[in-house]
Amino acid sequence: MKLALKKLLQAHPSIQVSTLLSGSLSTPSAKGTFVPDYYESISTVTVGATSVANIEFTSIPATYTHLQIRFIFTVTNGSTPTSMQFNSDTASNYSRHSLRADGSSFTAGGNATQSDMDIFGYLLGSSTTNPTAGIVDILDYANTNKYKTVKTLAGCEQAGSGGEINFTSNNWRSASAITSIKMFTDFNFKQYSSFALYGIKGA
Repeated sequence: MKLALKKLLQAHPSIQVSTLLSGSLSTPSAKGTFVPDYYESISTVTVGATSVANIEFTSIPATYTHLQIRFIFTVTNGSTPTSMQFNSDTASNYSRHSLRADGSSFTAGGNATQSDMDIFGYLLGSSTTNPTAGIVDILDYANTNKYKTVKTLAGCEQAGSGGEINFTSNNWRSASAITSIKMFTDFNFKQYSSFALYGIKGA
């Protein structure tokens, strides 16, 4: 509790301790949902009435240290994986490792020289009715002196048949700065699926 209070005060120094103790967060800097001020919204894509096979973030500025994608989606056909590519690179320049569990079984694996990154789903896969939710962290995306590392934590509930959780790490073997991101599935993302891209400032 003390550590959480200290972090909140550091992030929002204008919040008075007396305000916190009273249970009120009514100061201008603390209104609404608490989001650390080192995250900035870059772009959000929400699928409309017509389902789509992929979504893209383009013209990503190189002004942040890291990127984060937060997503929640359903698909038109279950048991399908969700993948990602950078800068329209479809060559075999990706590698990945994964841990997956569905409540009754557990798998671990890795693949090199892939044409995309694995974001979610090879046990039960994504659901057509229950949203899949997750967070993707893309580290040092604008650094032109290193390959790019990606980590993802995601999960979904399959009504009547358990659920699935995935933890994956991916690597893009390119020193290029990431300027575009494509997320796609073997089938389509359904209406109301949402993908939000954030830039993370340096410490």
